[in-house]
Amino acid sequence: MKKLFFALISLIIIGSFCAVSVMAITPEDIAKASALEEILKRGKLLVGLEAGYQPFEMQDEKGNIVGFDVDMAYEMGKAIFGKGGEKKVEIVNTAWDGIIPGLMTHKYDIIMAGMTVLQSRNLKVNFCEPYYYIGQTLLINKKDKDKIKSYKDLNKKGVIVTSKLGVTGAFTAEKLMPQATLRLFKTEAEGALQVANGLADAYIYDEPQVRVFAAKYKETTMGLFEPLTYEPLAWAVRKGDPDFINFLNNFLAQVRGDGRWEQLKQKWFVDYVEEMAKKQ
Repeated sequence: MKKLFFALISLIIIGSFCAVSVMAITPEDIAKASALEEILKRGKLLVGLEAGYQPFEMQDEKGNIVGFDVDMAYEMGKAIFGKGGEKKVEIVNTAWDGIIPGLMTHKYDIIMAGMTVLQSRNLKVNFCEPYYYIGQTLLINKKDKDKIKSYKDLNKKGVIVTSKLGVTGAFTAEKLMPQATLRLFKTEAEGALQVANGLADAYIYDEPQVRVFAAKYKETTMGLFEPLTYEPLAWAVRKGDPDFINFLNNFLAQVRGDGRWEQLKQKWFVDYVEEMAKKQ
């Protein structure tokens, strides 16, 4: 009986400690742990991206990092810090294969890098509502326009398809064109140049980027823009931060509703592509 009595007392004590611990976590505590609080205290928003994904983020002729996501980050800075808030945004250029680890180790507060929402990625990070929808498309050499009409014409031995390491273009090529030889490169430009120079049969990548390369190398290449996949793009933050996700979703709704979204879309997805075409 004594053993049973002490066992019951122990369970009561343990349960009391657990109850106190649960009750100690309040909504205010969760809010204080949000990255938003860290950003406000620091006085700076740190944005992780890889400057090579046109027209979302890239380097201009002067070496400045520009693009759709970059401009959106500056708008976000204004939303957080008020007038002049764009000056409190710091862009952290990061290699793609280390971009999620960099977020998890607090090197930046958010990934704004045209990242596709994949369930495998969602196990590591949280995404806000998608801000853009794309699909994988193909860049081919103009000399092959009569023999390559779709990805099905590429799924055969002897065909060379290029893409970038670790992106959905590579995953899609492996799935839809398993018979082809897949060559992966560290940057988008390297893969596209293979096609422009006649060293590969096709380059597979996100539709906005393929449009840029089709305009840039218009003398030798063309795009096949029927989407092969359905891919929402979203910004990523560390897991367990509902306040930051709520802020991002409301920020997206605001910029979409007040006209800024359409202005930036015109600037980067229409005007920029036309500018690339004129330079060649």
